[in-house]
Amino acid sequence: MNDPFLPGDPPVPLILRRSGRARRISLRISQLDGRVTLTLPNHVPEREAIGFAQEKETWIRKHLANRAENVDVGHGVVLPIGGVPHEVTEGAGRRISFAAGKVHVPGASDRVGRRLGGHLKALARTRLAQASDHYAARLGKPYAAITLRDTRSRWGSCTAQGRLMYSWRLILAPPEVLEYVAAHEVAHLAQMNHSPAFWAEVERIYGDYAAARTWLRREGGALHRYRFG
Repeated sequence: MNDPFLPGDPPVPLILRRSGRARRISLRISQLDGRVTLTLPNHVPEREAIGFAQEKETWIRKHLANRAENVDVGHGVVLPIGGVPHEVTEGAGRRISFAAGKVHVPGASDRVGRRLGGHLKALARTRLAQASDHYAARLGKPYAAITLRDTRSRWGSCTAQGRLMYSWRLILAPPEVLEYVAAHEVAHLAQMNHSPAFWAEVERIYGDYAAARTWLRREGGALHRYRFG
C-alpha cells in the first residue's frame, strides 16, 4: 500500500516503518515537522497499523492542532536563547551581538537565519564542552569526543566508546537544562543504562534534576519549531 493517510480535512499522511526489534505497533508524532510515524513488527500487516492509526485519529488530530507552527528565523522574530526571549534585529559591522533582549545579526536579510544558526551552534559547542568537562571531572571518567547534531528524538547520547552527542538546540533552553543534559550523558560513562545507579550518578554530579527534566519533557519540543534556513 502506497502513501497511506487518514482521510479528512486535512488528510494526515502516515509513514510506516518496519522494525525487527518492534514487539508491537507504536505511533510517534515528530515535534520537528509533525510527521506521523507508525513502527510495526515485521510480521504485522500494514492494514493493522493503519487500523491502529484510525483508532487513534482523534488523539492524532488533537496533537497536530496543538502543535505550534514552525517559525522561519529572520528579522523581527523572537526566539529563546538560553531560555530568554530575544528579538532578532539588524546588526552593524560583522559580528553577531546580544544586548537587552535582542540579538543583532548583520548581513543580508535572506541569510539572517542561516548565519544566526551557525553562531548558535558554535556557542552550543562551547557551552556543552564546558559542561561535559565539568561533569566528567566530577564523575572521574573522561569522555572521548563531542559531536553536535539536530536530532529529533533525543537530546543527547553516549556510546560505549565514550563519545557524547548533543542536540545543538539545547542552547535555546535555560542553562540549567543544558547542564542537566550534559550531566545525564556524562553519567552514562559510568552507567550505560537508566538504572537506579545511573540516576544516583546524575544526582551526585548535578544535584536535583527533577525541574530540568520536567522542563525538557514539557517545553523541549517547542525548540524544534525554529527554522534557521
